[in-house]
Formats: sequence, structure tokens, C-alpha cells
Amino acid sequence: MSPAEEEKSLPLPERWPRASKFALSACAAAVAELVTFPLDLTKTRLQIQGEAAVGRSGAGAAQALPYRGMLRTAAGIVQEEGLGKLWQGATPAVYRHIVYSGVRMVAYEHLRDSVLGRAEDKSFPLWKAVVGGMSAGAIGQFFASPADLVKVQMQMEGKRKLEGKPLRFRGVHHAFLKILSEGGIRGLWAGWVPNVQRAALVNMGDLTTYDSVKHFLLLNTPLVDNSVTHSASSVCSGLVAAVLGTPADVVKTRIMNQPRDKQGRGLLYKSSMDCLIQTVQGEGFMSLYKGFIPTWMRMAPWSLVFWLTYEQIRRICGVSSF
Repeated sequence: MSPAEEEKSLPLPERWPRASKFALSACAAAVAELVTFPLDLTKTRLQIQGEAAVGRSGAGAAQALPYRGMLRTAAGIVQEEGLGKLWQGATPAVYRHIVYSGVRMVAYEHLRDSVLGRAEDKSFPLWKAVVGGMSAGAIGQFFASPADLVKVQMQMEGKRKLEGKPLRFRGVHHAFLKILSEGGIRGLWAGWVPNVQRAALVNMGDLTTYDSVKHFLLLNTPLVDNSVTHSASSVCSGLVAAVLGTPADVVKTRIMNQPRDKQGRGLLYKSSMDCLIQTVQGEGFMSLYKGFIPTWMRMAPWSLVFWLTYEQIRRICGVSSF
């Protein structure tokens, strides 16, 4: 059999390992995103609530806060906008995770196995895991930033309708085209700096923690590579990711949702650092953790669903465990 015929006879995961891992991680991420999306919407509404810069600009100074906590926010969305609105913005969110999760997972495994290098016993030093996780998250989020921008802005459409303001978008594709026409290519990457910063921190919590905890358990406990180990590792990764990522997520959400001039420049914040300073000065340090409970409550099941699905899909398709 010729080398070409031999290659054709190999299963797809062996012929195109990176493309296969991209597709598998994208599928697992899409499932996790749809299951936990209502918590993401609730989190976004909470992060915008009480924005000091909006009050100073006069855009909403006279309006009372319609929501206070996670449960009241979610219940208010259902009562005032309808149950289906809990999934408003889900389509660009799934688009985002297809790109984001696909790129970050492939990038992390490449960095871990080829660039940074694991030890012979499959252990991976924590500092290497941190570098790999932050780098993979930053790369994945940069490519996925346009879809994330559309997701955040579409999530706020229901609130605009309640305030009597005209809706900005008719759908996902109209949102992409409108943002592109108003701000150009640069407009699609509005808020990409805090977005990438957040992704680096979240992945330091998610990828780094999951990989480190999983292999620690496999090397130092009687546990084997199964769903119990995967579940324990994912619970730890979700908590650490929420703690590290929530402040950057608040900044990212506010920058992405702020009004912009014709040149695509923000009218409320000059940069992510300016947003951070204004938020802390105007609302206090703990305002950086607005939406922490739904963020954590979302990241915990998201991590659980994603990692269990991803590991199971890899096993079914004949790809080695992560």
C-alpha cells in the first residue's frame, strides 16, 4: 500500500488531528452554551445595571433601577419580555464559542504538547499551564471578538425595548452588517482589549485549573481517567475562572455596550483602564463583581457540561483524552 493510500485509510482524527479537535471542542462548547445561556444574559444585564458613567452622561439618570439581583433579573426578563428572551443573543454566542473554544483548545494542546512540553509522566508544571492557558485564551478570544460584540449588544435589545428606545438590530446578520457599516472593520473589534484580557484570565482559571487538577488527581490519587475525575476538575475550573474573570468581564461588557460616535470611538470610556477607574470610583470596588453569582453559576455548569461532553466525544471518536 502506497503512503497516500495508507494516509487515506487512517481515521479522520489521525489524518487531521487539529481540525478534528477543533470540531469536537466546537460541538461541546455549543451544547454547553445553549444549556447555560440564560445565566449569561442575566449576568450581562446585572453588569450594565447602575452604570455610573451613564448617569453622569444624562442618558439614564432619571430612571430607577429595574432589577436588583440575579433571580429578580431573570424573573423580570421572563415577565416583561417573555421566556424566549432568555436566549436572546444565543446565535452569536454559539458562533463565538465555535471559534473561541475551537481555537483555544487546539492552541492549548499544541502549546502543552509541542511548544512548552510535558514531562514523561504527562505532568505539566503549573507555570507552563498558566502561560499556555492565558495564551490560548487570548488567541481564541481575539478571533471570536466580533461575535462576542454582537452577542453583548443583542442581549441588551430587550432592555432598550422596555425603555421605549428603537431596536438597533433585526437579527444577527443585520447586527454584524450595521456594526461594520458604522465603525468599519475596527468597529467589529470594539472592546477587544478587555475581551482578550478577560479571556486570558478566564482560561488561566479554566484550562489551567482543569488540566492541573485532572492530572494531579490521576498522578496522586486512586482516581482514573473517567467522568468522576472530569467532574471534579471542571467544578474547580469553573470557580477559579469566575473569580479571576468577573472584573475583566464587567469592564468588557460595559465597553462593548457603550454608545459610539461615527468614528467608532466610545462616548463613555476611553479605554479598559478608564472604564475600570470610573467603575471603581463611581460604584466602589465590589462593583467589579456585579454579576458574580450568575457568572459562577453559569461557569460551573458550563465547565461541567463542556468538559464531560468534550472528553466523551473525544473517546467516542478515538481521540486521546485531554
